[in-house]
Amino acid sequence: MSDRMAGSGTAARLLPYLQVAPLALILGVFLVVPILTLVVVSFFDYDSVRIIPDFVWTNYAEVLLSAVTWRTYAKTVWFAALVWAITLFIGFWVAYFLAFHVRSRTVQTALFLLCTIPFWTSNIIRMISWVPFLGRNGLLNQALLGLGAIDRPLEFLLFSDFAVVLAFVHLYTLFMVVPIFNTMMRIDRRLVEAAVDAGANAWQVLTNVIIPLSKPGIAIGSIFVVVLVMGDFITVRLMSGGQSASVGLMIYNQISLLQYPAAAANAVVLLAIVLLMVGAILRVVDIRREL
Repeated sequence: MSDRMAGSGTAARLLPYLQVAPLALILGVFLVVPILTLVVVSFFDYDSVRIIPDFVWTNYAEVLLSAVTWRTYAKTVWFAALVWAITLFIGFWVAYFLAFHVRSRTVQTALFLLCTIPFWTSNIIRMISWVPFLGRNGLLNQALLGLGAIDRPLEFLLFSDFAVVLAFVHLYTLFMVVPIFNTMMRIDRRLVEAAVDAGANAWQVLTNVIIPLSKPGIAIGSIFVVVLVMGDFITVRLMSGGQSASVGLMIYNQISLLQYPAAAANAVVLLAIVLLMVGAILRVVDIRREL
């Protein structure tokens, strides 16, 4: 009898590990192993035609001691910060309108699906669609010229940092809308009613009730947007016309030149920076505690 109870107790202790084993195996094979491989390769040497297994610090020295590389990282962080601020502003107010001003669930669903329509096509198609609109002879310039608002075409609209940021906002705003909207829908409406009954105006309700309770969604959306922008390279390449740089584009160029160890070193540094940024967001908002 005691042996049977001991066996059942052992099985009960092992059950959680058995349940988590498949996920741990998948994460180990498809996440941990590739990252470890990346770290190992980042210490290898290379020449114009081959990778040389060795242990050198040259790749990290080129990353950390190059002024050009530092400017590229600064430009990438600037893109991420600017896009984050714009998408947060747009995403918050879109989610707020859907959650608190649209009463009908049917209308809410319809408007939410309307927001997802751009995602029915690929990112490249959505980026290319801006070219005839923003070009020197594009629709926007022609409209402004026709209205007499400008006397010559605006040159900064396309193949510039403006075009890159605009494309990023277009591509990634929904990643901010969805988690914030999901969090706002879970806010108990009785809290809002209690604040109104206590004499709070609309602004006080927003700042003291809705925004604090929406912090988990804001944090999740911020992580999505920051991670996506920091690792993006195709948007910068297409929308800047080669006039802007990012870390992702730099890594892509190094891979194109078969400089795999240098690309791996840049990828490791970029991963460390992104993890620090995500860690900073999680320090501000404890998602696990607040969800």
